[in-house]
This record gives sequence, C-alpha cells and structure tokens, in this order.
Amino acid sequence: MPDQLSGCRRQWILLLIAIGFFTRIPISTTVPFSKTLLNQANRYFALVGLLVGTLCALILYLAQLVFPLSIAVLLSIAFGILLTGAFHEDGLADLCDGLGGGWQVEQKLNIMKDSRLGTYGLLGLSLALGLKYLALSTLAQHQLNLTLLSLVSIHCVSRAVSASLIFSYPYVQLDQASKVKPLAQQQSMRELLIVIVTAALALLLLPYIAALAIACGALLIRQISGWFLMCQLGGYTGDCLGAVQQVCEVSCYLLLTALFIG
Repeated sequence: MPDQLSGCRRQWILLLIAIGFFTRIPISTTVPFSKTLLNQANRYFALVGLLVGTLCALILYLAQLVFPLSIAVLLSIAFGILLTGAFHEDGLADLCDGLGGGWQVEQKLNIMKDSRLGTYGLLGLSLALGLKYLALSTLAQHQLNLTLLSLVSIHCVSRAVSASLIFSYPYVQLDQASKVKPLAQQQSMRELLIVIVTAALALLLLPYIAALAIACGALLIRQISGWFLMCQLGGYTGDCLGAVQQVCEVSCYLLLTALFIG
C-alpha cells in the first residue's frame, strides 16, 4: 500500500509527488499516490521552489548571453510559467475574480471554481506579471548576480510562505461533496519545520541585508495574507495558496529593487 512506504524510499516518493504536483516535469506513472502522501509531500513544496528558481535563473543567465537583459528576463519568466503550468498564476487570477465578483463567501468560492478568466483575474494577473518583469529587469540591469540568486531564493521562500498557511489556517470549500483540485490540507509541525528550514537555507544564498529584508517581508506577507483570507473566506483554498505565493514572490522582488536600486 502507498501509505505504508517507509524510510528513504518514502521521502523520495514524497519529493516526486511534490514535483509532479507543482511542475510539468514528467514523473513516472508508477509513483504511488494517495491523499495521505500528498498531505505529507507539502514538506517539500519549498524545495520544489528551489528547483524552479534554479532553472529560471539558469535560463536568465544563458539568455542574457545572447539577448538584451530585458528580453532575457521575459524569457526567464515565461520559462517559469511553462515549467509550472501557470499553477500559481491561475490561483491568483481565480482569487482576484472571486473576491472582486462575489459578496458572500459562497459566491466567492463559486466564482473561484469557474475555469473562465474574468476582468478582476485578468487585471490582477497582468499587474503581478508586469511588476515582476519590471522589478527583475531593473534589478538585473544593475546587479545581475543578485538577480540570479534572488530568483533561486525567492521562488523557494514564497512557496514556503504559501505552504506554511496550511498549518495555521483551515481549509474551506463549498460543501463536503465538493471536489476541486487535489490539495494538501494538513500539515504537521515536523513538516512545517522542514519547510521553514528549506527556506532559511535558501536565504543563505543572498547577502545578509537582502536575506534579512526578504525574511522580514515574507513573514509580514504571511501574516497579512492569513488575516485577509480569514476575513474574506474563513480560511484558504488551493487558489489562495497560489495567490499568496505570487504576491510574496512579486513583493520580494520589489523589496530587493527598492533596497539596492531605489
């Protein structure tokens, strides 16, 4: 049985599930899967961010050898979207549509389940991508090495912030029979600590002042996001976690740009 796996094999399976859940990287169909394994795989969500950030940084480095930095940054962002299947961007758009178009919690959740993109989702997604592009382009023009390292670190930290919400807040859905996207809905203290340690190690890639700023900014975003989602929905959904990741990622890029360029 999948849930009876143990030791290193179990950890490897959990990592593969996390990679398969968050990216379009092909994972063997022989990898066992269950709701319990998905819940436990959340311990490696930040580690997947480290992988995604490293690959995005690699694309940026290689592209800037051939193209102007502005184009290289755009290619890096596009690659990240393709690599993850716009997983987090979709969550941001759905949350914007739900909060912008609904008044009651039930209305908001119904709108968020709709696969169609609305005005609020389009605006929210456009603003996020635009700010991400401008911040990274500006930072790269002045400090390319810092930009490359920040891609690796912030992709990890932003996913850690998002994943950590599972520990602190309740999962909400329309009703018990509602079946939406598969989602990790439980997190133990051990799993939370693994997420935090992974993010902390990723911050070591950055200069001290940058790492401290990102850590403080990420903690602030986590607190504000948790409070906001409780007020609006009474908890989180999968779309909410994706939206928080995007907000945290963009905010961290803006913070570094203000700190080192502004």
